[in-house]
Amino acid sequence: MTESTTQYLPHPAGHRIAYHQLPGESPGVIFCGGFMSDMNGTKAIALEAHCREHSRAFVRFDYLGHGESDGEFADGTIGGWCDDALTALDTLTQGPQVVVGSSMGGWISLLLALKRPEKVQGLLLLAPAPDFTEEMIRHEFNDQERAELLANGRLLRPTEYGDEPYVITQQLIDEGNNHLLLNQTIPVYCPVHIVHGMNDSDVAWQRSLTLVEQLQSDDVTL
Repeated sequence: MTESTTQYLPHPAGHRIAYHQLPGESPGVIFCGGFMSDMNGTKAIALEAHCREHSRAFVRFDYLGHGESDGEFADGTIGGWCDDALTALDTLTQGPQVVVGSSMGGWISLLLALKRPEKVQGLLLLAPAPDFTEEMIRHEFNDQERAELLANGRLLRPTEYGDEPYVITQQLIDEGNNHLLLNQTIPVYCPVHIVHGMNDSDVAWQRSLTLVEQLQSDDVTL
C-alpha cells in the first residue's frame, strides 16, 4: 500500500473534515484523537503503520478546529466533534469497524458505539476521558478559574503538550452535560479493551474502573 495523503470530507454543517484513509480488509479501524490533538499524533501514525502492515482498512481524521480541518477550536463541543466522527464513520468506512479512541476520543468512541451499534464491533480505549468536562468543573478548576470562566465565557489553561494553551469555553462545559455517561449504565455490548497507565497525570486511572462498572458489555478488559 502507498502512503496515505490528506483528503477533505465536506460536513453538512459547512466545514471540511481532514482525513487520511487506507484501503484494506475488514473489520476496518478508525481512530478518534484527543482534546486539541490531531490525526498526525504518534498513536494515530503508529496505528496506521500497523494497519498498513496487516492490509487492514484504516481512517484517521481531525475534528473541527483540530489539525488540518476547518473551523476554530473554541467553537467546538463534544456533540459537534462526535458528529464529525459520526460523519467520518458513516461516509469513509464500510462494514464492521473497531474504533480506537484516545483520551477525549475514548468518550467520542463510546458515543459512536451507542449511535451505531450495528457498525461498531469493538472498542479500544486509551486512557479514555468520558465526562471530562464535568470532571474539570467539579475537581480540577479552582475558584478563580471558575469565576474567570463564568465572567469571560472562556478560560486559557497551559498544557505541557504544546506552546498554545487549552481553550476551555463555557459552551464546551454546558454542551458536554448532554453527553455524560458515567452517571448511568452504558448500553454498549461490543468487546471493549481499555489501556490506562496508572501514572497518568491527565486522566485518573480510577475513572476507567468506573467506566468498566457502567459498561453493559460482558467482554470488557482493563
